[in-house]
Amino acid sequence: MERGAATGRALPVKISHVVKRYGSVRAIDDVSLSVSAGEFVTLLGPSGSGKTSLLMTIAGFARPEAGSIKVGENEIVRLPPHKRDIGMVFQNYALFPHMNVGENIAYPLRLRGVGKTEVAEKVARTLDLVQLSGYAERRVDALSGGQRQRVALARAIAFEPGILLMDEPLSALDKQLRERMQVEIRRLHDRLGTTTIAVTHDQREALTMSDRVAVLHQGRLMQFDTPRQLYERPCSRFVAEFIGESNFVPVSVTGGVARYGDLALQLAEIPSNTVNQLLLLRPEKLVPLNGTIPGGINRLVGIVVDAIFQGDSLLLSVRLSGGHEISARLPNRRFGEHGIPAPGSSIEFGLAPEDTLLVAEA
Repeated sequence: MERGAATGRALPVKISHVVKRYGSVRAIDDVSLSVSAGEFVTLLGPSGSGKTSLLMTIAGFARPEAGSIKVGENEIVRLPPHKRDIGMVFQNYALFPHMNVGENIAYPLRLRGVGKTEVAEKVARTLDLVQLSGYAERRVDALSGGQRQRVALARAIAFEPGILLMDEPLSALDKQLRERMQVEIRRLHDRLGTTTIAVTHDQREALTMSDRVAVLHQGRLMQFDTPRQLYERPCSRFVAEFIGESNFVPVSVTGGVARYGDLALQLAEIPSNTVNQLLLLRPEKLVPLNGTIPGGINRLVGIVVDAIFQGDSLLLSVRLSGGHEISARLPNRRFGEHGIPAPGSSIEFGLAPEDTLLVAEA
């Protein structure tokens, strides 16, 4: 999806060498990154990675021990949350149960002294944006989970903030609704052009919604890149494991060629450090050769251990000639004529050189 154009209200965010400690633990460990005006960035990582702590420092609910956070040209580290021009969608939505939908959305506008007529206009316009026109008088407890999520989003954008922050906004929804809301949030972002920073532990959610993704681990920024680059060119084993399915096989590297046993593999890129490198094998990149070996294709040989039907695909477990077990994910139609490989049968896979990637073991 292409990013929508930034509006005049959208502001860039620059985070420089931020450190946040809780006791002896560095929740944020010298993190620096810059978010462009109108960009959608997701902070992604497992529990304890520091992603929520970083979001809370941007929002103003936590103050870092060191570092700088600038919104536009303004340093905001010492500003209270209500003076940061930031809209916030919390994980549990934090809607006021004693207010109806319209009153919830109007609340931040009234806090800012917006007149009654303008409040009514903005509430109606925002409800239309989140596809809830006509819901202003509804009670919050009468809404579905997806509708509550939309109301929380509407309240956060009603006063047209320069930045929108979202803390695990879809975690309370079931899988099907969550996937639909990912697309809806991205489309809304493209219409508004607001600078958006979200937190999630769901890799697919991050890849679906974001212009760029910041992968965090133990408080450190591991890689900050586009979804495609994160998947196709991860900089470490951790990123490769966290983004998508992956297999790792130890190889030796000499003169731009990786060797797995007797097999020589042409590489997409030659690493600067060739020590302790692992061959990254994405399951869907492995293509059965069926006896035909196209020129320039790397070859891997193995024995089928198991074949598991998973609806739209078949998941093969294969023990390679060097003894390492890997997974290959193949469309079912690929075996329409030849049948599913039986356990114990030999199989050859082709791997394109551009998909033959090495990552550091550490």
